[in-house]
Amino acid sequence: MAQHSENQRPQVGLGVYILNDKNELLLLRRKGTHGAGTWCAPGGHLEFGESFEECAKREAKEEADLDVDDLEVAGVTNDIFEEEGKHYITIAMRAKSYAGVPKVMEPQKCDALRWFPLNHLPTPLFTPCQNYFDSDPLCLCGSGVRFKKCHGT
Repeated sequence: MAQHSENQRPQVGLGVYILNDKNELLLLRRKGTHGAGTWCAPGGHLEFGESFEECAKREAKEEADLDVDDLEVAGVTNDIFEEEGKHYITIAMRAKSYAGVPKVMEPQKCDALRWFPLNHLPTPLFTPCQNYFDSDPLCLCGSGVRFKKCHGT
């Protein structure tokens, strides 16, 4: 594991999982930061004093120009980036509704944005997204079934 100071603590990140009416998941390809070239849900750091819902709304707007609503916690992952010496606890939020047309709002941080069918997610996924799906959560489509059983991955 990478060197770290005794006072170094994990940071809190948050990803917003947004599905369209075709059960396709919105993902962005990261650029210019840790995880460059990987696909992830819109998201970022939880700010001091901010609720999970406020963070999800802010990040979806900042990164994809979407207004998300009807949010719920879908999971939590423990994400260690050994090469970068970073450690995150990442909150996965599911947005049950959204308004707007997604577009890249921060081209210095993201070079692509696409909808993907849940059974054909791209690779590589950003570590928190990969860890989320590896945990076999309840499916984002609302079926009430575990992801791997619902989408055969």
